Amino acid sequence: MDPLLLGAIVAIITIVVLFSGVSVAVGLLIVSALFLIVFDGPRSLELMPEILFGKLDNFALLSIPMFIIMGASIASTRAGADLYEALERWLTRVPGGLVISNLGACALFAAMSGSSPATCAAIGKMGIPEMRKRGYPDGVAAGSIAAGGTLGILIPPSVTMIVYGIATETSIGRLFLAGVLPGLMLVALFMAWSLYSTWRSGDAGVLSAGSYTWRQRLEILPRVLPFLAIILGVLYAMYGGIATPSETAAVGALLCMVIAMVIYQLWSPSAIWTILRDSTRESVMILFIIAAAGVFSYMLSSLFITQSIAEWIGTLDVNRWVLMGAVNVFLLIAGFFLPPVAVILMAAPILLPIITTAGFDPIWFAVVLTINMEIGLISPPVGLNLYVINGIAPDISLKTILMGSLPFVACMVIAIVLLCIFPGIATWLPDMVMGPAL
Repeated sequence: MDPLLLGAIVAIITIVVLFSGVSVAVGLLIVSALFLIVFDGPRSLELMPEILFGKLDNFALLSIPMFIIMGASIASTRAGADLYEALERWLTRVPGGLVISNLGACALFAAMSGSSPATCAAIGKMGIPEMRKRGYPDGVAAGSIAAGGTLGILIPPSVTMIVYGIATETSIGRLFLAGVLPGLMLVALFMAWSLYSTWRSGDAGVLSAGSYTWRQRLEILPRVLPFLAIILGVLYAMYGGIATPSETAAVGALLCMVIAMVIYQLWSPSAIWTILRDSTRESVMILFIIAAAGVFSYMLSSLFITQSIAEWIGTLDVNRWVLMGAVNVFLLIAGFFLPPVAVILMAAPILLPIITTAGFDPIWFAVVLTINMEIGLISPPVGLNLYVINGIAPDISLKTILMGSLPFVACMVIAIVLLCIFPGIATWLPDMVMGPAL
């Protein structure tokens, strides 16, 4: 059978299996086993355990559970509420200061936790009721938190970037640095739209919310600064040549646990057990997907599907930007239905040779791919962040949350366009800190 036709059949059956309700990892294993048996015979299944466990034989994978523990420790405390309150006290006299403080709190909490749903829940519980009380439109209140939560997979340390680095054998340190400036750019675009939307609504009452004394502003900082110091310490240890990403993640996880215990009095054995239990569950889920994706990639390669797709695209006489546009459309559609980790593990090994052959930087592409995944987090039918916000504020309809999120989707599209025009936004910082890539 023609490998391209076979690839189309694999894609259709994979979509059907994943939509049947089975987990992503189990679905990938089912599809892989099915096609290996049909085309290579039952003996091909003997290799599956070796490939499955061999994919996990990677020291860099240790950073995933460590960063997840780091995020879970923070998410289990009042750190999100304190971040929100601190920024609110410092920005209260700035026009639209409350929405800016919410987006700023989302960016900082996302950087500390690396979890989009956790960011939405932690900041949204405080921010949405306060914004609505002060007259902000429901769409701005809900949409800004939903969009702000997506920053967790872009601003370092990012589990998504770690997964991309492992899947494509790309430097995780460079990927982390590449996400810094695009992440700040997205925060700026989100803030610009929120301020414009607030001004356009004509609700002058939302522009001012009283004032705080200097003592009130300073007294909350001791609760926030240790977490910010951990972020800076993690990045310094990683880029200062002190430790590897895995070692840095382990130290960061330990420090976050200690701070959660000391500052937030998280001494209860049940609370600590909950952190470790939830972190283990999420880590196993991600690692299982990574292992299953390894088997799926082997099946595609064994049937010459990956090679044929790359060869076919290489023969297309199209402008490389038309090709990149098609790749972006594919990523957007995939992100609407699948979690970011699954999309990266399934698509990155296939797309990487295509985009490098077309002359695109794989580090730059990682940022573009991640922003596409962010769009998927606030877009139906999956749109995880939309449902998290709806759970926090059930009296705000899902339609209102969606409509409030759409302008932020436009901001992300603008960010992708800016990255295409000025790729240095993603590549300048890694090249400056770590030197030009070889």
